[in-house]
Amino acid sequence: MSTAFVVGNGTSRRTIDLHPLKNIGPIYGCNALYREFEPDHLVAVDAKMILEIAKSGWQKQHKVYTNHNKTFKDIENLKILNPSKGWSSGPTALDLATEHGHEIMYVLGFDFKGTTGSGQSGDLVNNLYAGTINYKRPTDPATYFGNWERQVGIILQRNSKKRYIRVVEEGDIFVPKSLQKYSNLSHITVEEFKKTFN
Repeated sequence: MSTAFVVGNGTSRRTIDLHPLKNIGPIYGCNALYREFEPDHLVAVDAKMILEIAKSGWQKQHKVYTNHNKTFKDIENLKILNPSKGWSSGPTALDLATEHGHEIMYVLGFDFKGTTGSGQSGDLVNNLYAGTINYKRPTDPATYFGNWERQVGIILQRNSKKRYIRVVEEGDIFVPKSLQKYSNLSHITVEEFKKTFN
């Protein structure tokens, strides 16, 4: 069965070494991941992020996917998603991996909630790149995850025969309510994931 890894930038993946995974299946990453790692496919839908990537020239040697945007219509070597769903980068990367025909997808760094753990208002931004260019500060409020939840739910609903395995931190299995009904979504801890792929 074809396996892929879809890598968001939530803090739960902080201790996972992505390099060995490249020998197992393609890696679909998001946004600033390119700064420290070379995913097989990079998804970035925010215009500022694409401009950062283009300034580095990274897209000239790597696959970078984004939506149509007149801001960067003259940037060469971008893979324009058609049709554009208008989704966030994480769900777009998950959808891309699904469309590429993978049957099992391990989902890393899709934490949804903020860093204080409750999934309620008052949480702080949950992103490994918080405080860097084009990202919120670590002290900013968590990003509303309702759009991510809805978009991931659409993928799960449309692809009931595929398996999505979300990697979560030990003792922290927050799952948005609307995603709990999908039997094709399961969860393992970071330690279980490491044991599986070591």
